[in-house]
Amino acid sequence: MSRTASPTAQDFVPFATAALDFHRALNVPGGPLVTTRAELDALHAHLVSLHGLLDAHAARTGQLTPVEGDQLSAARTRVWQAADHVHAAYHAAPRPGSGEVPDREACQAGLPEGAPELTICQRHQRTAHLVRRRTTPADLHAPFTGLVRH
Repeated sequence: MSRTASPTAQDFVPFATAALDFHRALNVPGGPLVTTRAELDALHAHLVSLHGLLDAHAARTGQLTPVEGDQLSAARTRVWQAADHVHAAYHAAPRPGSGEVPDREACQAGLPEGAPELTICQRHQRTAHLVRRRTTPADLHAPFTGLVRH
């Protein structure tokens, strides 16, 4: 079994990184002072996607090199924590139009504001289900999520 990907495999991660850097350089300096819900939704989607990529790498790598797998698992946990904070920021942001701020707990009910606005909540709940299967509550609340193996 090979420990590395084939040299012909296309690596799209640098393109995603460049797109984020480009977006920040173009949109943040001249954009609104408050992050919009649409951008928070897009950032959440990006973090959830990154969480999935790290989860896949942690599962595969951990079988071959446990220490590296532990570090990738810790990174996966931190990315989930970031996604959780972005989700909370989304709910703290005012609704477009009314300016009303909904309760975060409303997201548990599914789509309290109606589709498509709260697809972020559906995405968050799907990922939270995976997180609960692969991460302990202690891991999620620990100040350090990496294991040290000798």
